[in-house]
Amino acid sequence: MKSIKHIEPKNIIIRMPNWIGDFVMATPILSDVRKAFPKASITAMCRIGVCHLLEKDPDINEIFCFSKASGFNRRDSHRDLIEKIRRGKYDLGILLTNSFSSSWWFYRGSVTYRIGYRGNFRGFLLTHPFYPPSQLRKQHLSKTYKMLLSVLGIPVSKTAPRLYLTNQEIQGAKELLKQQGMQESDILIGINPAAAYGTAKCWLPDRFVEVAHKLLQNQKIHLVFFGDQESVPLIKSICRTLPARVINLAGLTSLRELASLISLCRVFLSNDSGPMHIADALGVPVVALFGSTNEIVTGPFSKARVIHKHVACSPCYKRTCPIDFRCMKAIEVEEVYQQVLQALFD
Repeated sequence: MKSIKHIEPKNIIIRMPNWIGDFVMATPILSDVRKAFPKASITAMCRIGVCHLLEKDPDINEIFCFSKASGFNRRDSHRDLIEKIRRGKYDLGILLTNSFSSSWWFYRGSVTYRIGYRGNFRGFLLTHPFYPPSQLRKQHLSKTYKMLLSVLGIPVSKTAPRLYLTNQEIQGAKELLKQQGMQESDILIGINPAAAYGTAKCWLPDRFVEVAHKLLQNQKIHLVFFGDQESVPLIKSICRTLPARVINLAGLTSLRELASLISLCRVFLSNDSGPMHIADALGVPVVALFGSTNEIVTGPFSKARVIHKHVACSPCYKRTCPIDFRCMKAIEVEEVYQQVLQALFD
């Protein structure tokens, strides 16, 4: 493969991942590319569900926010996207997604250099296609993304995932918590008991209830539960039996509101999920529960507290457990409680 270390791109477009967790793990790319090309204009191309996370990001010049249509409108949607890319006159495109469609858009949009991983029959659409690394299942996803930059002469960095919030957003989150009865001296612990990918990633709801009861024995602790719209019934059932000092915000926050509230947590207890990565990127101590997935690949980038029992069938990467859910059942309430306390008072 011919190196392009010599190029000085003026207009760079980076196709960001679609899932919140993967998206956050890809943010170091923005910093590394900005450092390598300080004078370039950098556009982050993101699905509408996640694009707002990059607002206020100092390393990019533009957010290319889009929604992918289906059915009869799909062809028109693709045509519009391609035309917008063509108008951008991008001389460098970095694909952090593995789909055929994203590489097709860059190809038809006349992006000069197109970097990405092979797969899904798209290698011929890329000027610089990479084979996925042999250590794919043994290294963090952030590193896998960073390895794509080697053809540009950018070494794999230690840059951590990061997100940016404004003082106004954080103050708004503080006001919301104050309205819910919290005082500045109180201790806030965030809990995320769901995961968008599927129930196989989720610890048992009754055990979240037990941990919550144990934490609330400390009169200074307040708990805030987070979740998307689909998790509302689950989290409502968890919170129903809990005493006061519990705030249920499932389905009630935008992504940036979610991030602002998470930033105020002293500890964040979560399954492997997008909010877990948001907390990690904001420097909030995380206690992460893993079962069906691999914490080496998609775990917190920082030195978080990860509980994973590594039963014989884990990681299976399934959405739902086809057998007895042994990976999550092996995680005991007392262990999680103690890990949260240690994270809280370290």
